[in-house]
Amino acid sequence: MAQETERKFLPLYHWKERVKDIIGEEIRQGYLNEDPHRTIRVRIKGNKGFLTIKGKTEGISRQEFEYPIPQQDAEGLLLLCKGPLIEKRRFTFMEGPQQWEVDEFFGDNAGLVIAEAELEHDLQALELPEWIGEEVSHDPRYYNSQLSQKPFGSW
Repeated sequence: MAQETERKFLPLYHWKERVKDIIGEEIRQGYLNEDPHRTIRVRIKGNKGFLTIKGKTEGISRQEFEYPIPQQDAEGLLLLCKGPLIEKRRFTFMEGPQQWEVDEFFGDNAGLVIAEAELEHDLQALELPEWIGEEVSHDPRYYNSQLSQKPFGSW
């Protein structure tokens, strides 16, 4: 069974210095349902499409199943999504032994930036870099599925 374990943080203002030499990748995604026990996400990352099913978050973990789909199918499915699409640029890089993903949001979520570290298990130690700020792992407002229903710009 596929499992996703991640911690989310709000990076401090100088996070951009860390990614100045990284181009990043454009991501557009939407959600096909509003069930709190499972989400079905459609994503276009670069020029590739994906369909992802995620279970309910328990702590900082949840089941996750992701499948590549043709980009044209993903474009069509995005038209079926409710609410505004999530639009962001993802910067992926190593900081010490940990891979980090920093998402800079646009559109209805402009102004929001979230840093994520994927872990192997809930109890894995995580060394936080100096550019990391408040942890928001347990705040559902920062889940992408919630941002598609109540965008950051409306808070």
